[in-house]
Amino acid sequence: MSGIWRDFSVSTVMAGFVAVLVGFTSSAAIVFSAAQALGASPEQMVSWMWALGIGMGMTSLGLSLWYQQPVLTAWSTPGAAVLAVSQGVSLPEATGAFIVCALMTMVVGYSGWFERLMAKIPLALTSALLAGVLARFALDAVGAVVHAPVLVIAMTAAYVAGRRWWPRWSVPCVLMVGMGVAAAQGQVHLASLVWSWAWPEWVSPAWSGSAMVSVALPLFVVTMASQNLPGVAAQRASGFDIPVSPVVGATGLASLLLAPFGGYALNLAAITAAICMGQEAHPDPRRRYTASVTAGVLYIALGLAGGMMVSLMAAFPRALVLAVAGLALLGTMAAGLSLAFKQEALREAALLTFLVTLSGVTVAGVGSAFWGVVVGGLAQWLWTRRG
Repeated sequence: MSGIWRDFSVSTVMAGFVAVLVGFTSSAAIVFSAAQALGASPEQMVSWMWALGIGMGMTSLGLSLWYQQPVLTAWSTPGAAVLAVSQGVSLPEATGAFIVCALMTMVVGYSGWFERLMAKIPLALTSALLAGVLARFALDAVGAVVHAPVLVIAMTAAYVAGRRWWPRWSVPCVLMVGMGVAAAQGQVHLASLVWSWAWPEWVSPAWSGSAMVSVALPLFVVTMASQNLPGVAAQRASGFDIPVSPVVGATGLASLLLAPFGGYALNLAAITAAICMGQEAHPDPRRRYTASVTAGVLYIALGLAGGMMVSLMAAFPRALVLAVAGLALLGTMAAGLSLAFKQEALREAALLTFLVTLSGVTVAGVGSAFWGVVVGGLAQWLWTRRG
């Protein structure tokens, strides 16, 4: 235990905080929309935050400590989008669908099917996939200049100066400068904090064939293709050899246990995991797991505090969140692009993967990360076969 405490540093703790800040503020509204679409009461919506916070926190904390590597989980954002447009499905029926989705995730995880599929995808394509996912955040950070020029320019200057003189502290510098400028401009609204604890609300599942087809199956497909696939890509591109099968299976088990309380689907994180896996978290890769440990503890606090944590995350201006996410991910994105285009034989296929992923296109409810790998993989297969 003493060795674990020695592995912590200011940079890993800040990386964990940034990961939670970005992960929560970037998609919490979609989760609330999903709960509302299913007819959840205000108490049940708070229970969703409790279940998801506890689930992400316990899996991130436990898996990171067990493997001594940065393992970060997240709620399924595209899954929440699927739920938000569900028609005619009650909350009990959706809860039954959550349980079925969790069971399917456990099967493909613990059986090793998903890991065998990932092993067939070249590292160049998974690196291009990761770079395409991260580039979206970098572009959003640039776009934030239009709405908050002083804030974003000050944060960018802090990043450039930090990379020049204090590389290890560049991201904490960005966050501190951003919070200082935002506070000076009156954009940090701490007066709106709501001090309340969250309590779980049980929802008994109902079993409906239509809910299995319209909720369980789409939720499973988009979670595996749009979330777990980039999550494994982030691990591989960052040089971490984390066992895929037991980790994916563990997210399914956690989802199964928390489904009646609103834990609709947990999966491997990609964007926020990249923050914890990058060099900015710590120069020594062996100590970066403490970043995801920190994030796990904060997610547990978020789940327990419920409304208080929701209002705290909402107190930060959106431009600050976009800028800190884009700047924190630059190093990881550059590393992904370097690996993607390193091999000349795979360069064009990697470029196709990168562009399709970056496009953000959604086909049949499945996000661009999946289609990027499909297009790049098919192109490479055809070119190899032609050769």
